[in-house]
Amino acid sequence: MANENKAREELYKELDVIIEQWKDEPGGLLPIMQNAQEIIGCVDEEVQNYISDKTGIPVSTIYGVATFYSLFTLEPNGKYTIGICLGTACYVRGSQLVYDELSKQLGVEGGRTTGDGLFTLTATRCIGCCGLAPAMTVNGDVYGRVKPEDVKGIIEKYRNIG
Repeated sequence: MANENKAREELYKELDVIIEQWKDEPGGLLPIMQNAQEIIGCVDEEVQNYISDKTGIPVSTIYGVATFYSLFTLEPNGKYTIGICLGTACYVRGSQLVYDELSKQLGVEGGRTTGDGLFTLTATRCIGCCGLAPAMTVNGDVYGRVKPEDVKGIIEKYRNIG
């Protein structure tokens, strides 16, 4: 735990440089938050409070931005982010069933990360693979014409990689 805290302290030092650069700039909160997420991995409550303490911006404002923009996450993403398309073409071809099976197999709801930190499940809109519907991605790798019975094998592939 001491090493984890020390590592986090180093990350906050890196974030301090960004905060100093942007804190007095109009619209500076967004680049601060984007960099915070890139450096720390998320904009959780601790990070929001830290940014608030350093900038004087109320936590409620920071939380509002974090929850308004879909690019921000309030918890760290897993090593593998699984995105299942729920856009029209994929949905009518059964992507909801695939999504439900992913949720069941991983034991998490959409937008959440598995306890082992390996997977984050997200619902997305069109990923530009309508001809492969239903489609999903795992860290950018595209899987097309996915059926619920394919889910277990796809998950196992990434579990075996580690």
